[in-house]
Amino acid sequence: MDAIVIEDIPQQVNANANLVWRGRRIDLDFLVGIGDADFIVTVRHGRIEAILLRRLPTQSGRFSIRAAADVWADFWLPVPPRDRHDLFSMVAAGLAELDGDLLPLMQNLQYFKDVLASPRAAAKD
Repeated sequence: MDAIVIEDIPQQVNANANLVWRGRRIDLDFLVGIGDADFIVTVRHGRIEAILLRRLPTQSGRFSIRAAADVWADFWLPVPPRDRHDLFSMVAAGLAELDGDLLPLMQNLQYFKDVLASPRAAAKD
Protein backbone atom coordinates (compact mmCIF):
# COMPACT_ATOMS: atom_id res chain seq x y z
CA MET A 1 0.00 0.00 0.00
CA ASP A 2 2.66 2.53 1.00
CA ALA A 3 4.68 2.12 -2.20
CA ILE A 4 1.48 2.78 -4.12
CA VAL A 5 0.82 5.90 -2.04
CA ILE A 6 4.28 7.35 -2.61
CA GLU A 7 3.96 6.67 -6.33
CA ASP A 8 0.86 8.92 -6.35
CA ILE A 9 2.85 11.93 -5.12
CA PRO A 10 4.04 13.16 -8.56
CA GLN A 11 0.49 13.35 -9.88
CA GLN A 12 -0.79 15.11 -6.75
CA VAL A 13 2.08 17.62 -6.60
CA ASN A 14 2.41 18.36 -10.31
CA ALA A 15 -1.33 19.05 -10.57
CA ASN A 16 -1.08 21.65 -7.80
CA ALA A 17 0.08 24.87 -9.50
CA ASN A 18 0.56 26.71 -6.19
CA LEU A 19 2.77 23.97 -4.78
CA VAL A 20 4.85 23.74 -7.96
CA TRP A 21 5.25 27.53 -7.93
CA ARG A 22 6.37 27.45 -4.28
CA GLY A 23 9.06 24.92 -5.17
CA ARG A 24 10.13 26.55 -8.43
CA ARG A 25 13.70 27.04 -7.17
CA ILE A 26 14.11 23.51 -5.84
CA ASP A 27 16.26 21.18 -7.91
CA LEU A 28 17.44 18.16 -5.93
CA ASP A 29 16.91 14.54 -5.00
CA PHE A 30 15.88 13.40 -1.53
CA LEU A 31 15.25 10.01 -0.02
CA VAL A 32 12.06 8.75 1.63
CA GLY A 33 12.44 5.54 3.61
CA ILE A 34 9.27 3.52 4.10
CA GLY A 35 10.11 0.58 6.30
CA ASP A 36 12.86 -1.35 4.50
CA ALA A 37 12.26 0.34 1.13
CA ASP A 38 14.04 3.55 0.17
CA PHE A 39 12.71 5.81 -2.59
CA ILE A 40 14.62 8.55 -4.39
CA VAL A 41 12.39 11.55 -5.06
CA THR A 42 13.64 13.79 -7.89
CA VAL A 43 12.44 17.40 -7.75
CA ARG A 44 13.09 19.70 -10.71
CA HIS A 45 11.83 23.28 -10.49
CA GLY A 46 9.13 22.30 -8.00
CA ARG A 47 7.79 19.42 -10.06
CA ILE A 48 8.25 15.81 -8.99
CA GLU A 49 10.09 14.34 -11.94
CA ALA A 50 10.39 10.80 -10.59
CA ILE A 51 10.08 8.59 -7.54
CA LEU A 52 12.16 5.47 -7.93
CA LEU A 53 12.95 2.59 -5.63
CA ARG A 54 16.59 2.87 -4.56
CA ARG A 55 18.50 0.00 -6.17
CA LEU A 56 22.05 0.67 -4.96
CA PRO A 57 23.33 1.84 -1.57
CA THR A 58 25.28 4.58 -3.35
CA GLN A 59 22.07 6.20 -4.58
CA SER A 60 21.12 8.95 -2.20
CA GLY A 61 19.72 12.43 -1.97
CA ARG A 62 20.57 15.67 -0.22
CA PHE A 63 18.63 14.52 2.84
CA SER A 64 16.56 11.56 3.94
CA ILE A 65 13.35 11.05 5.85
CA ARG A 66 12.75 7.53 7.16
CA ALA A 67 9.92 5.96 9.13
CA ALA A 68 8.24 2.59 9.50
CA ALA A 69 5.60 1.66 6.94
CA ASP A 70 2.78 1.86 9.52
CA VAL A 71 3.88 5.38 10.52
CA TRP A 72 3.71 6.54 6.89
CA ALA A 73 0.34 4.80 6.46
CA ASP A 74 -1.02 6.81 9.40
CA PHE A 75 0.67 10.01 8.13
CA TRP A 76 -1.17 9.63 4.80
CA LEU A 77 -4.62 9.23 6.37
CA PRO A 78 -7.01 12.14 5.68
CA VAL A 79 -6.84 12.99 9.40
CA PRO A 80 -3.64 11.48 10.85
CA PRO A 81 -3.41 10.64 14.55
CA ARG A 82 -1.32 12.61 17.01
CA ASP A 83 2.46 12.33 16.53
CA ARG A 84 1.90 11.10 12.95
CA HIS A 85 0.37 14.25 11.47
CA ASP A 86 3.58 16.22 10.85
CA LEU A 87 7.17 15.36 9.95
CA PHE A 88 8.63 17.03 13.00
CA SER A 89 6.03 15.49 15.30
CA MET A 90 7.10 12.11 13.96
CA VAL A 91 10.76 12.96 14.59
CA ALA A 92 10.06 14.31 18.09
CA ALA A 93 8.12 11.15 18.97
CA GLY A 94 11.01 9.00 17.74
CA LEU A 95 8.92 7.62 14.88
CA ALA A 96 10.96 9.12 12.03
CA GLU A 97 14.55 10.09 11.35
CA LEU A 98 15.98 12.99 9.34
CA ASP A 99 19.52 12.76 8.02
CA GLY A 100 21.84 14.48 5.57
CA ASP A 101 22.02 18.11 4.47
CA LEU A 102 18.91 19.54 6.13
CA LEU A 103 19.47 23.10 4.88
CA PRO A 104 17.32 22.72 1.71
CA LEU A 105 14.64 20.99 3.78
CA MET A 106 14.55 23.81 6.31
CA GLN A 107 14.71 26.54 3.65
CA ASN A 108 11.70 25.02 1.89
CA LEU A 109 10.02 23.31 4.81
CA GLN A 110 6.40 24.01 3.89
CA TYR A 111 6.99 22.80 0.34
CA PHE A 112 8.43 19.46 1.48
CA LYS A 113 5.74 19.02 4.14
CA ASP A 114 3.06 19.62 1.52
CA VAL A 115 4.73 17.30 -0.99
CA LEU A 116 4.87 14.44 1.49
CA ALA A 117 1.32 15.09 2.72
CA SER A 118 -0.11 15.34 -0.81
CA PRO A 119 -1.54 11.77 -0.81
CA ARG A 120 -3.97 12.89 1.88
CA ALA A 121 -5.99 14.77 -0.72
CA ALA A 122 -6.41 11.58 -2.77
CA ALA A 123 -7.35 9.65 0.37
CA LYS A 124 -10.26 12.05 0.99
CA ASP A 125 -11.80 11.26 -2.41
